Amino acid sequence: MMYKGIGASPGIALGKALVVEHSELVIEKKHIEDVEAEVLKLNNAVEVSREELTKVKEKACQELGEHEAEIFEAHLLVLADPELVDSAIAKIRDEKVNADFALNEIKEMFVGMFEAMDNEYMRERAADIKDVTNRVLRHILGVKVVDLAGLDEEVVLIAHDLTPSDTATMNKSMVLGFLTDIGGRTSHTAIMARTLEIAAIVGLSDITTTVKDGDFIVFNGDTGEVIVNPDEETKAKYQALKTEFEDYRKTLELLKGQASVTTDGRHVELAGNIGSPNDVEGLIKNDAEGVGLYRTEFLYMDKEDAFPTEEEQYEAYKAVLEGMSGKPIVIRTLDIGGDKELPYFEMEKEMNPFLGYRAIRICLDRTDIFKTQLRALYRASIHGKLRIMFPMI
Repeated sequence: MMYKGIGASPGIALGKALVVEHSELVIEKKHIEDVEAEVLKLNNAVEVSREELTKVKEKACQELGEHEAEIFEAHLLVLADPELVDSAIAKIRDEKVNADFALNEIKEMFVGMFEAMDNEYMRERAADIKDVTNRVLRHILGVKVVDLAGLDEEVVLIAHDLTPSDTATMNKSMVLGFLTDIGGRTSHTAIMARTLEIAAIVGLSDITTTVKDGDFIVFNGDTGEVIVNPDEETKAKYQALKTEFEDYRKTLELLKGQASVTTDGRHVELAGNIGSPNDVEGLIKNDAEGVGLYRTEFLYMDKEDAFPTEEEQYEAYKAVLEGMSGKPIVIRTLDIGGDKELPYFEMEKEMNPFLGYRAIRICLDRTDIFKTQLRALYRASIHGKLRIMFPMI
């Protein structure tokens, strides 16, 4: 059986599947007489969650670095927000309801507010609120938290999604790769997989419902292809690809830190390609002299219902320019069409879409879209050395 998803982190993985299931939280509204006992239950769950997150943050800082650990600082701030906990306590006392119901109601209210915001960064904070409050809810309900730290055999993790806590606490030496139902190239799982240099594919829709523990998985994190229970010939093919990829990566590691010059002493600028601001860290880590191509279409493809606003684009371009500290950045304007479609922008079917209505032709036709991107680029240009590329047909 073959699946096709979004290649999120390069590499080849072969191994047995482990399907990660977060137990469903069953929350029912109950009338409570002893409201103070319920308030105490909530406060205790919050405190245990705070202690856990502090440990997770410290571990992430040691193993992944301060930058990747920042998300857990954000989670601790969510937990410390009086609007969240105090609102739940007020609901318990005013309505005489159980702690889990009260907290879940407040969670849904805040998540709805954040998901409705225009700013992409603020919308993404809804996931942080869910992650933190679900941790507290599990402690209130006595539901076991998934423990990936205790993995004792090599597996391919398969999940609907992986939370920041999952990826920070897992035994990474035993994880061959990630496969998830949801997510895009800029989702947390994708970013963390690239940081950890673990092969990953996201956006597979329903792989958790069709794959079971112990199934043998092979996949290519570049192409987004997954094969479940392949024949021996296919296994051998992927094993050869994996060996080739790992040998290539080791060769590149030996070159890190050396000047990129030809044998006759001529310098050649060695830059890297990116799809989002989150990829900049990898370029810096590998001594890139700049960004050879920033594919802005991913900024558009990661949106579900509307084109990114000028402000959202400006913040993304600014982050890349500042992150590369004055090194040259080539940003390509919107390149959609062909095999790259947007869910909110309908295009007519063509005999040969690769030679049809796409890329710069769309931008010259839809000047409203084009001008929004150009304004964002011009504004961001003061933050670094920006070069603009227009896509060819």
